[in-house]
Amino acid sequence: MLRFALRRCGWTLVQLTALSVIIFLLTNLLPGDAATVDFNEQAGLDQVAQLREQMGLDRPLAERFADWAHGLLTGDLGTSLVGGGAVSEVLSSSVPVTAALAAVTIVLLVPLAVAVGLLTGLRAGSRTDRVVSAVTLTLTSVPDFVLALLLVSVFALRLGWLPSTWVGADEGWWQRPELFVLPVAVLLARTVCVLSRQIRAGTVTALHAGYTVQARRLGVPPTRLVLRHVLPNAAVPGVQELARTGDQLLGGVLVVEAVFAIPGTATALVEAVQNRDVPTVQALTLALAAVACLLNLAADLVSQRLAPRSEVLR
Repeated sequence: MLRFALRRCGWTLVQLTALSVIIFLLTNLLPGDAATVDFNEQAGLDQVAQLREQMGLDRPLAERFADWAHGLLTGDLGTSLVGGGAVSEVLSSSVPVTAALAAVTIVLLVPLAVAVGLLTGLRAGSRTDRVVSAVTLTLTSVPDFVLALLLVSVFALRLGWLPSTWVGADEGWWQRPELFVLPVAVLLARTVCVLSRQIRAGTVTALHAGYTVQARRLGVPPTRLVLRHVLPNAAVPGVQELARTGDQLLGGVLVVEAVFAIPGTATALVEAVQNRDVPTVQALTLALAAVACLLNLAADLVSQRLAPRSEVLR
């Protein structure tokens, strides 16, 4: 287990290093830069060149990458080209909102997906299984932004039960749980369906495995059989799918933040791209990529702990 964990952590570091290079190169391929955005079309070339020199945009690409890489290793994410403040301040003001939204979703996602997956897996082929499978398949095919608009039109505009956006809730949003209901519902709809289907498949497989059949023959009580033999093995594909679902969840969070006007990472990232604030774009993108890599790392470690003989992880 220790050797596997060390090897997997090493690969994660390699992934993050490669991602940092790719992100830096792609962000520098954006058309225009912060200097040209600050000036209109009537600005003279001398003014633009002077501003580019002040911002350090005229320096060679390799030199800028070396400074950025050194900053990452020392914890310095650089300075915003638009506001002039530290990029870390942008992250500290936007990431908590996104993190809170994702955390609430994951806290609800895991028990809901496990419950639905076990319910349908233990009753495979029943009417309950067919109904739940039809509902999950339908919700999986609905795009996040369509479901968000539908929920807003029903529960916010027609019924007036919930707020439609986060406008005016910049401060004290953590004290207003009603703000989270619609965004979290949108994020849960697809992720619960996808994850529960994987757990259902793992449950069906585990129920027909040799060790489960033997345990049933030995008179192991049904509850213990499910909790000690079926669930740990059924959870392995579910944990792997949870990592992939986490990647989808990050993309869904960005869509949900745009629809509900949530002042999180998506808003900061869109503004940074529009203003060609390259250091901010790089930091936000790398932060999202790092979260995705760490989710996959955690999923592999948990799966290896649950089923050390799993060939999926080798």
